[in-house]
Amino acid sequence: MQSTNTWEQYDENKIKECEKFCRGYMEFLSSCKTERECVSKIVSDIEAAGYKPLEDKIRKKTELKPGDKIYSVNMDKAVVMFNIGDEPIESGLNILGAHIDSPRMDVKQNPLYEEGGFAYLDTHYYGGIKKYQWVAMPLALHGVVIKKDGSRINIAIGEKPEDPVFFVSDLLIHLAQEQMNKKAAKVVEGEALDIIVGNKPLLIKDEDSKEKDGVKQAVLEILSKDYGFDEEDFVSAELEVVPAGAAREAGLDRSMILSYGQDDRVCSYTSYKAMLEVSDVKRTACCILVDKEEIGSVGATGMQSKFFENAVAEVIGLMGDYSELTLKRALAASTMLSSDVSSAYDPTYKSSFDSKNVAFLGNGMVFNKFTGARGKSGSNDANAEYLAHLRDILDSENVNFQTAELGRVDLGGGGTIAYILALYGMNVIDSGVAVLNMHAPWEATSKADVYETKRGYIAFLKKAKRV
Repeated sequence: MQSTNTWEQYDENKIKECEKFCRGYMEFLSSCKTERECVSKIVSDIEAAGYKPLEDKIRKKTELKPGDKIYSVNMDKAVVMFNIGDEPIESGLNILGAHIDSPRMDVKQNPLYEEGGFAYLDTHYYGGIKKYQWVAMPLALHGVVIKKDGSRINIAIGEKPEDPVFFVSDLLIHLAQEQMNKKAAKVVEGEALDIIVGNKPLLIKDEDSKEKDGVKQAVLEILSKDYGFDEEDFVSAELEVVPAGAAREAGLDRSMILSYGQDDRVCSYTSYKAMLEVSDVKRTACCILVDKEEIGSVGATGMQSKFFENAVAEVIGLMGDYSELTLKRALAASTMLSSDVSSAYDPTYKSSFDSKNVAFLGNGMVFNKFTGARGKSGSNDANAEYLAHLRDILDSENVNFQTAELGRVDLGGGGTIAYILALYGMNVIDSGVAVLNMHAPWEATSKADVYETKRGYIAFLKKAKRV
């Protein structure tokens, strides 16, 4: 089966629609570089579209009816949306699920120190990264600082033209003979990924009163004066180090997008935007966007938490028919697209791929029947009946799609949130956008793939059923 290039299928109007949608997506990428920033932006958008907080409905004991649109937020790092359908919820939901966390470096709780005339912030990398890719490039600092009184300080330094940026130093090539002989995993090690945040000591006129670690003290003074927190407040801070700079169009033809965080914000954006474009639905439509996928979907804000299940239970309760059996039946009868990215074919490293079973940039929405690694270990493996149903839906809506595996057998593999939702007995398959440079500081996608994936998600929400 030969996949086809999406651009060849677009007329002038489709190209204009694609470009417009991708402009919004690029703005999202540029302003939403942490899970909290994503949730804040998403909530703003969905409230403007008429979605109401689930918690308000619970407090007022408001009965839900078809056409109601509600959402719930989990610790500012995950969000779930529901568009109540005409059919009883026991007959199942159509679910889009993605994650909004991305590989990065996290600032430790006791991070600030001085050495050799530099002030540093000590970091711990998050998710699967090639550590050497993060050195000698401009970095930004995003996150929150929570004071003891509960007040919140939002931090975003390094994105405005007038902002300073930060960086991890690298050894000059003239002295790097030993470094260059190391394996790639050891060229830069985790404890070396500390960012430089200052070099100028605190200036005190009285020589006798000059403190030790003058550069560190100068940084602390800036943090206190300009941002309102002190060294002890690092203990209750969540600060993420990410590449500085906005998403950019790539290629002379401007056909691609180059940006940090496209795994998996490309699928998160297309998923929640698809929800906003669907009005009346037969089956209840749902979009769940979670944290912590890059480290195993663990913790209170990951997919393995009970947040999603509890939210569905509350929805059933507000529809006046809650029981544990109803909840189990609703989840088992559901269909889901685990909206996550796939690896795009890279001709420079062609030996890492099976060219017959790989996603090509520009060839549309991607389906991965299974993920896992070596022998499909840890995989959710979608059944044939479900794939046939999805083929029928997408063909009926003229959505361009392709199928893929994540690399050559015995070489690679990966995991998503698919297997977690599959535990309820529902049909689940991975689907999303092909990404080049996956998990690098700057990842590349095709505009056509982004737009086709949004179209595919809309078709799924409208037409999917239990098979």
